[in-house]
Amino acid sequence: MATVILVRHGRTTANASGLLAGRTPGVSLDETGRAQAAAAGERLAVVPLVGVVSSPLKRCRETAQFILDRQKGPHAPVDAGLTECDYGQWQGQTLADLAKEDLWKVVQSQPSAVTFPGGESMAAMQARSVAAIRRHDAAFEAEHGPGAVWAAVSHGDIIKSVLADALGMHLDMFQRIDVGPASISIVRYGTGRPTVHASNTDAGDLSWLAAVQAHGDAPVGGGAGHAAPPAQEA
Repeated sequence: MATVILVRHGRTTANASGLLAGRTPGVSLDETGRAQAAAAGERLAVVPLVGVVSSPLKRCRETAQFILDRQKGPHAPVDAGLTECDYGQWQGQTLADLAKEDLWKVVQSQPSAVTFPGGESMAAMQARSVAAIRRHDAAFEAEHGPGAVWAAVSHGDIIKSVLADALGMHLDMFQRIDVGPASISIVRYGTGRPTVHASNTDAGDLSWLAAVQAHGDAPVGGGAGHAAPPAQEA
């Protein structure tokens, strides 16, 4: 299958003030978030993306634009399957206040049992986000071949749930995964199983993705890894 680059949106005004934005409309990147998104776009500039798909929320569309500004071809359609979890009555509250709720402990220890009051269950969140990623991945491979690389711009819990699925982890373990603002994670869906090539990175060369090849079995012993990036001239 193709390779998907999972990009979380950059830091927002809500992140900086400790609010759970959820699906609140109009939440934008702050100055730090714009710098983070620009850095992610710069890292991905060496990778000819066949497509960029974004959550419909503003902070993701803004982040996607920083990526598109360094690409030549793709545009960024939105997909509601990649939107933020519906936190229901939790939306708009401070994390400090939410941490006092009994449900907070369940979110931390047994997210598969959580349905946010007036909102979405975390299991439903994972199911629809994984389905969206796999659907787009299959479509990009069908159109561009197994070497296709594309990007999905989404939210922290969404990307964590996709990574947990790719790693074969139960949703109850997904809080062990960290996904920072504007971080880049990489998953390739093979015929037998997904392979996670990177998680929560905010630095490092990605030029090897421009020549990614289809693969089958995992190399015993770890293999030779990716080719080193070309040396920079002084």
